[in-house]
Order: sequence, then structure tokens, then C-alpha cells
Amino acid sequence: QVQLVESGGGLVQAGGSSRLACAVSGSTFSSYVMGWFRQAPGKEREFAGAISRSGGTTYYADSVKGRFAISRDNARNTVYLVMNNLKPEDTAVYYCAAGGAESTWSRRSRAYAYDYWGQGTQVTVSS
Repeated sequence: QVQLVESGGGLVQAGGSSRLACAVSGSTFSSYVMGWFRQAPGKEREFAGAISRSGGTTYYADSVKGRFAISRDNARNTVYLVMNNLKPEDTAVYYCAAGGAESTWSRRSRAYAYDYWGQGTQVTVSS
């Protein structure tokens, strides 16, 4: 049973920073592409970024590029999302996701490419 548990988030002022963590248990963490998605109230879930299995490659949505950074520690089975220069429009529930298929990386911005999801953590950015 693969489990993903996010932590971090909370209330942040605009222009501030926050770091989310996602701990994975129940399987071989390094075999998964890891993604971060977010969902704002009344909106569809959207892709924020992804990191390859080795951690050597990252990919971001244009809306967060240059402000967000994803990293992973395969020894600690944890993926991180560091968010800088936060804006009120970054307010959302943030989800981490794990994808184990060979095709996951090629579909990394698509929610359907991921097999497992965390419960989400709220990030609220005040103006």
C-alpha cells in the first residue's frame, strides 16, 4: 500500500516563501516520478511541477517557473516543493503524486499519469 503524506503549508504573506514535503511509504520511492499539483477553490486541479526518478530533471508549469523548485531525497523517500515569491493566486490545496509507469514522465503534467496521491495540504497566500 503506497501512501503519500504531505506536510508544510499554512498561511504565508505575499512575497514570502514556504516549503512543502511529501513522504512516501510502502514502495520503492526511487521508482516513481513525483509530481506536485494544486487546486484552488472553484478551479480544476492543475499541474505545478514534476521531478524525474533520479532527481536529475525537473519540469514546471509556466505559472510557477522561476519561483518554485522541486527536489527529492531518495534516501529519505521524500519529495520537496520550495515556493518563493508567493502570490495570492498561488493559494490552493497542494497535492503530491507518484507515478510508476514508464510513460509517466512523458505525461508528467497530466493528473491521469499518476497512480497515487496525497491528501493535500493548504497553502494560503495573503496580500
